[in-house]
Amino acid sequence: MALTENTERKVGPADRRAPGRWARLLPAPGPQRILAAATLVNTFGSGLFVTSSALYFTRVVGLPTAQVAIGLTTGGIVGLVAGLAGGRVADRWGAKRTQIGVMVLGSFFMTCYLFVHTFWPFIAVACLTAAVHSANPSSRDPLVRQFGGERPAAYRAYLQAMTNLAIALGAVVAGLAIQADTREAYVSLLVGRTLAFVGCALVLTRLPGPVRSGTRATDKPGWVALRNRSFLVATVINGAMQVHYAVPTFALPLWIVDHTDAPRWTVSAILLLNTVMVASLQVMAGRSVTSTEAAGKRMLWAGCALCTGLVLMAAASGPTAWVSVLILVAATAVYTAGELWHAAASMEYSFGLADAEAQGQYSGVFRLGAGAGDALAPTVMGVMVLGWGRPGWLVLAGLLLLVGAASRPAVAFAGRRFPG
Repeated sequence: MALTENTERKVGPADRRAPGRWARLLPAPGPQRILAAATLVNTFGSGLFVTSSALYFTRVVGLPTAQVAIGLTTGGIVGLVAGLAGGRVADRWGAKRTQIGVMVLGSFFMTCYLFVHTFWPFIAVACLTAAVHSANPSSRDPLVRQFGGERPAAYRAYLQAMTNLAIALGAVVAGLAIQADTREAYVSLLVGRTLAFVGCALVLTRLPGPVRSGTRATDKPGWVALRNRSFLVATVINGAMQVHYAVPTFALPLWIVDHTDAPRWTVSAILLLNTVMVASLQVMAGRSVTSTEAAGKRMLWAGCALCTGLVLMAAASGPTAWVSVLILVAATAVYTAGELWHAAASMEYSFGLADAEAQGQYSGVFRLGAGAGDALAPTVMGVMVLGWGRPGWLVLAGLLLLVGAASRPAVAFAGRRFPG
């Protein structure tokens, strides 16, 4: 795929940079740094909103918790389709143009929340904002492919680490507003999210371009990604592994509070540990994942680590408070190692098995699988883990181990059995 003169330098986040303290934190000057800055601005706004959205809808808008849950779930289902459309549009009309359009729509739809006072308008706006949320990554991945040098998966790992850091910073700022617990404070966070969309769009205009859309794969009839059997197998496997992301944000906090003697502040402590590890180690975890074969091995490692972490989490129920805290810290550290390896493998699959001329379409399909896993995760956690207790943790641990172990042979078999 042809690149502009500025993007022909095959550089990545870990390549040689100008000397200085910031050299270790910033990608090479040029398109990589611009795209990283846009990601930082957008995900900081995301941190503001996701931390406070439930409180805004219940305390400011005045909706019951059940209606908020229904609205967000409905939006998530709609968003699965939007992810496919966003990738397809990016391939045909250019990823830079599409990304800027997605950010502009995001700012408009987010503003609409200021005028929502009843359930049905909330449902409508939730669906629109969820569509933007899903279209964002599938339309951004062609930019990552275009400007990521020889190893776009490694650059995406860098962006993922930055995403976690920015969301954490946004959550800290949101925490100050939540502490104030006033209408004005919650509205200011919503306005901040809107401005983050606008800021991201402005930063994206500095990218060289327009980024060319695909010319070969997109001219083929139908969805070429759906004819790539090894890619589809990897998509299904990744979607099955994806359910574990609900552990630190949904299952484990409730498990700690309701089933262990650990103090409540342990919930914040383990979330902080998870966030810091992901933000600081994601690039390192993906550095050696340079092929789909290596991605398969990391999926196996991920399955082993996730299994071990979940078994330890189950063991935290029963011991004394401080023993439970130590077990939970160890469990979170091991679990996060599995999360890092899974993310590294997922990024390599999504790029290494994709046709470069139709990266948006492939990303939309891949994220459809991930989105399905995310949608099922709360139910799986609620029924299996929180409903069954310790046996549920062990069953889920075993299933994740099996999925991780099956990844490499299943993808390889599909590639041999159904080549091309």
